[in-house]
Amino acid sequence: MGFAVAITAGCSSYLRCTTTQVPTEINTITIKSYDPYGPLTRCVLSELRMNNIKIIDAANHNPLLSLRIIQSAESQVATSLFHNGKTAEYQITLGVQAQVVTPGKDYYPIEVKVNSAVFNNPQIALAKDAEVNIIRQELRQQLAKQLVRKLLMVHTHESANN
Repeated sequence: MGFAVAITAGCSSYLRCTTTQVPTEINTITIKSYDPYGPLTRCVLSELRMNNIKIIDAANHNPLLSLRIIQSAESQVATSLFHNGKTAEYQITLGVQAQVVTPGKDYYPIEVKVNSAVFNNPQIALAKDAEVNIIRQELRQQLAKQLVRKLLMVHTHESANN
């Protein structure tokens, strides 16, 4: 036991939990999205499934909660420049606006933003495009994780008020 503690403390590593503890009351929800087949919605669906939350069709069931993804946005801002005035580094920000609708038809707005820095090397444009696509996918996954966490926080808040 002491050896395991010494190893993990010595190399600055830590154990990380990949899923969140989901209450049994919200193990089934519906999801509606402005872009039902888009990459962000797919990431959210995947994250919900990883947390053992079953997604059902809203037309056929009356679930405990409904998650509505209203819109998402992406922006890029230059954070540093080369001496010739071209962008050397920029920041990509992805954001999403969503709502959680409870059975009593209460609406809880959720807004999540994540960002990442991207270095611009004009000599390897093709590799840069591939890197930016990977970064965007990682940002979508981070958004999905935070969205599920906030969904659980809304449920906790709702349970505390009842």
